[in-house]
Amino acid sequence: MNNHGMENTENRETQSGHHWSLTLLGLGLMVMFAYYGESVLAVLFFAILLSFMLSPVVRALEFLRLPRSMAALISVVALLAVLYGITVASYNQALVFADNLPKYSQKIRSILQPYQQQAERLKKTGEVVEPEDTNVVPVRQVQSWSEALSHGAGTVTDTVLAASFVPFLAYFLLTWHSHARSATVMLFPLEHRNAAFVTLGLIGKMLQSFIVGNLVIGLLISGVSVGIFALLHVPFFYFVGFLSGFLSLVPYLGIVLAMVPPIAIGIGQLEPGDLVIVALCAVGLHLFALNVLYPMLLGSRLRINPLAVTIGLLFWGALWGALGLVLAIPITGAMKIVLDHVDGMKPYADWLGE
Repeated sequence: MNNHGMENTENRETQSGHHWSLTLLGLGLMVMFAYYGESVLAVLFFAILLSFMLSPVVRALEFLRLPRSMAALISVVALLAVLYGITVASYNQALVFADNLPKYSQKIRSILQPYQQQAERLKKTGEVVEPEDTNVVPVRQVQSWSEALSHGAGTVTDTVLAASFVPFLAYFLLTWHSHARSATVMLFPLEHRNAAFVTLGLIGKMLQSFIVGNLVIGLLISGVSVGIFALLHVPFFYFVGFLSGFLSLVPYLGIVLAMVPPIAIGIGQLEPGDLVIVALCAVGLHLFALNVLYPMLLGSRLRINPLAVTIGLLFWGALWGALGLVLAIPITGAMKIVLDHVDGMKPYADWLGE
């Protein structure tokens, strides 16, 4: 009996070891697939997000008795027209800003000159003459975060070519929404199809809430920023306010990015006290959105704890660069929903949850 019990224990340990080996192998293959398939997966994820954003518009047009294909086409074309208008307006504002730049560039240089001189003195003081050494071993430099965030950016042509697929994919996802969902469910065994159907539905609602919630939060922060910057007489406040408001939505980096446009344009035009007020307003709005608006509009759908969000941002940011930071939260939220409905994975979902 003792020998039989010991054999059972050894078999269980062997099976557990095989299980963990296969799990680690599967995770490694998924990471490799995500890394080398970045361009395709990023385009696919953006198209999925876009399709969920336009889905309410398509349903509204269907209510007016338009065919789904026509409703999807109108939605995609209308969004492209809005994006084109925003791009043209932004380009025109950039041209106006470039024309007015020489008017206060001299004042900017006079403000920055003392700091530049002090930096040069510190640099000269810190210079040390090192003896020549012919036996120098080359050392590979560690990749900086700026290099990691710019990973996968590629050339402008590559970016435009990849982005051109997004509206077409979004159109087909909207047109074949029901077919794609039912066909995906049919890929699973019969006993798991109900769980797959529910999981896909929850992921869709989560993504839709994430997109709409971010859009509403961005518009609210932008509107308040425009009003504050107008009172402080920030140049191009109507453009800078919207830019600062939507940059504030970038996870973790938003608190810094939101300050850059108004301060960069305000130097030379605003008093130092007004610049401090601008920076404090950008930080305050970001913290208000993070602690009040996000839990109010997105908390019921995402339910991811801050530690999981941070790890997800670090992982996807290192893997995909800036695109990873944008997609990290919806991907992590989708992973939690999947783990919630997979047998044996509930503890991992609880770890990701609140």
